[in-house]
Amino acid sequence: MPWTTFAAIYFVTWWIVLFAILPFGVRSQHETGDISPGTDPGAPTAPRLLAKAGWTTLVTTVLVGAFWVAVTGGAVDMERFATLWGLFPR
Repeated sequence: MPWTTFAAIYFVTWWIVLFAILPFGVRSQHETGDISPGTDPGAPTAPRLLAKAGWTTLVTTVLVGAFWVAVTGGAVDMERFATLWGLFPR
């Protein structure tokens, strides 16, 4: 399988994992009692985006690495996967 396919899989997986990780540890301005004028009370006080990007990269690397091992080990056959496990002829 070409490396560009794995790069595309990594890119898409990274964004999916990011959206799954974003809500963890978020405290709103309303919860902390420190509401800045002109902002929504539900806005986060400290979103910690750099830390979440790091966790996203770590989790995505593990997931895509496991997928790569499955593909190279023969557990997942991309030819059969492309035709929905042989249900649809090519």
